[in-house]
Amino acid sequence: MMTEKLSLTCDRLLSHRQLACCHSYCGLPVHGKEMLIYSNSDTALKPLLLTGHHGEVTAMTFGNGSRPVLLCSASADYIIVWDIEQCQQRAREGKVAAGTVIGTLLGEVVHLSFCFSDERVAACSGATVYVLSSKSHEVISTLTGHLGPLTSAEFCPWNQDILVTTSEDRTFKVWDLKTKAVCYQSFVLSASPLLSVFFLEENRHLITGSTDGQVWCFSLPADHKCHLVTKMDLHKMEKSHVMHRGNHHAGVTEKSAVDKVETSKPVLKMTFCSSSTDTSSDHKKDNSWLCIGSSDGLYVVDLATSELLTVLYFKDYPNLSITVAGSWSVSPGWNNSMVFLVSALFTPCVLLLELGLCDLRQIWTCGEGFSVFPSSPPVPESPLNADFKKKEPSHPKKKGGIKEQPLVFHSKVKSSGYTSAPRRIMFSPKTNTQKNPSSKRTTKDKGLLLRDYPADSPAPTIPHIDLSTGNKPIYCLQYSGDGKQVLCGLGDSSVFLYKSSLSGNPTVYTGHDKLVSSVSWSLNRQWWLSASEDRSLRIWTHGSPEPAIIMGNRMFSKPIRGAQFYYLDKFLLLASGPSLYLYLYNVDITHDDIKRYQQQSVVKLAKCFQMTSATDITALSAISDFFSYIVLVCGSDRSIQVFDMNKGTVASELPDAHSRAVHCVTQNKGSMFSTQAPDSYNLFLTSAVTDGVKIWDLRTLRCVRRYENHLNRCHPCSSAISPCGRFIASGSEDNCVYVYDIRSSSYLHKLQKHSNAVLSVAFNPATPELLTGTLDGKLRLFQSNSGARLSHDTSAAVQSVPSMTV
Repeated sequence: MMTEKLSLTCDRLLSHRQLACCHSYCGLPVHGKEMLIYSNSDTALKPLLLTGHHGEVTAMTFGNGSRPVLLCSASADYIIVWDIEQCQQRAREGKVAAGTVIGTLLGEVVHLSFCFSDERVAACSGATVYVLSSKSHEVISTLTGHLGPLTSAEFCPWNQDILVTTSEDRTFKVWDLKTKAVCYQSFVLSASPLLSVFFLEENRHLITGSTDGQVWCFSLPADHKCHLVTKMDLHKMEKSHVMHRGNHHAGVTEKSAVDKVETSKPVLKMTFCSSSTDTSSDHKKDNSWLCIGSSDGLYVVDLATSELLTVLYFKDYPNLSITVAGSWSVSPGWNNSMVFLVSALFTPCVLLLELGLCDLRQIWTCGEGFSVFPSSPPVPESPLNADFKKKEPSHPKKKGGIKEQPLVFHSKVKSSGYTSAPRRIMFSPKTNTQKNPSSKRTTKDKGLLLRDYPADSPAPTIPHIDLSTGNKPIYCLQYSGDGKQVLCGLGDSSVFLYKSSLSGNPTVYTGHDKLVSSVSWSLNRQWWLSASEDRSLRIWTHGSPEPAIIMGNRMFSKPIRGAQFYYLDKFLLLASGPSLYLYLYNVDITHDDIKRYQQQSVVKLAKCFQMTSATDITALSAISDFFSYIVLVCGSDRSIQVFDMNKGTVASELPDAHSRAVHCVTQNKGSMFSTQAPDSYNLFLTSAVTDGVKIWDLRTLRCVRRYENHLNRCHPCSSAISPCGRFIASGSEDNCVYVYDIRSSSYLHKLQKHSNAVLSVAFNPATPELLTGTLDGKLRLFQSNSGARLSHDTSAAVQSVPSMTV
């Protein structure tokens, strides 16, 4: 996969020198003051020799343009820009190649970079960065402010007046070249110096890395106020990657772990793992894959999920002439490849390596995925075919004699009226007739049902109503399917039923002994269920303060962690301990006047499933709005198991889905007011303490993006997907709600000024509204500004993950 195209032995170490590499050429210093330029396409050609420096060359870099190809080199005496094609022409004519001196006596330059138009050059010398003109001897700007020596400086690709510098003082600065002032200065990121910086133009992000293997991704909006999007650690990601490989190659992993010695993983260079030549639909350009050149090899990271996809270690390629790298220079190559110019750390050796991107994409392969939509009817032995046994009607034996017959042909006979008072007015005409107000209400309600959810509406961010339910935490929220009512499960063991407008007093349902952990509406909205930590489940109906069904009395050995209606309300689905229960039920609200406390409703166990790892279930999710065989179950062992209820087995298991146990799993269920692409319903969210929110795709059984701007350290903060499938809302312990664009890891809106940690969030299925519940019992309703357009921040979220693109 990684091939060696050129190996050069130098007269001195070049381990910490910036070498030059571009699409067509690569360059390195020789004999201290001279430089050799090789052709990447044909390394056998005689290299171009460039002379002109009087001091030792310390940094080199190529420009971004393809014609002319510019090279900038720096020493303590000069900074020179070379036109490679002109220098080659002069060499063919027997003349000495010459360049343009753009800087003189600027000190020891450790890093050079061109702007994207190749008109300016940034040179890092000590704690100062010089911005020079690439065409004349002119210092445009001299920027100072870092407390330590600079390590890198890069121009922003979408705004060439923005320059970002990193330093050994462990911070980065964002400079405005027009005002020559600092727009943003980061906090101290690490205990080790920052080495490199890289830009993601599609998402408007910048990435920086340190000498101890830490990688930070920040958003860079128009106001230049950077926000941390994600943080990664190469050491931790490598260990997790080895553990996942160990599940398939246990023996090999144990053997390698014994001989393994932990080494430093400096982030020497970063670039995209992308191709400009492969534009087929099967190999779409993936802009979330980041290649990180380190001392022991090349790390390929998925930025969207903060996961390590693969590592190409030098030691795994015995034909390479390098074992430990000191510096990297990266560029796209020919024929869907990338080229790397790497210097050895301990030997005077430089290698030109080539990596095929097609081979790299084949590393990350997944098994057969699933779909929430069934592809075939249930098999005959499926648990979903369970049903109540039908009672055969009892027919009494016929006896002789005359059969009793009714005296009249009608079932009801009109009263004669003898017992009623006599009528004194026989007729009075209606002279002030008015339209029936109920007809207006019916028409209005009918119009509401037919109104579609606005697909292009911005996220609900405008505070509308604040309401207090008491000082008890709000652990769960759920809207009814028509969006007219909402259930609130509280920490004082009660359930509040509100109108969606939160107007009027709520209907209170009591009976549980501990906090209510989950609530669920039926599709017909005539009844709903509540499950509690007291190991009981209750089904309630409209107009009755008493539950129609009570499931308790030590039926379950452990608290119920999740409960809901399932399979178009045919079943009750609930989890307790390591068991997943599937119940048939029949709600009967009739009561015998003599035995009024005797429950007429019926509940019957259809099937009981066990987690494969015998671990306790912490969360579950299934879709009841349409027929679906898939049930998602999360365990305390940090795994996610996919149950196929048609076959009654665990279809797949995702181990170590989070660093902590998942406390919330949410599927993209849409609503009856919105229409999404069918594949969008295969997405689901999981939330875990200290590990953010992840979005997964059932089609690939992979995490496709991660959201971790919110704070979640100890409380079970939930998350939700909007009915249009475009936004994600997550509660947070910093008294805020974070609203994400589903296509970007950075948040769109931060809804502040909640009274306490936000535990629960829920989108209204009928209209763009967001309801939040806090730890101290406060409800807050947010509405969307229908006249406004999407926030400007959405420009940073235009890149979709390929596996999520539908």
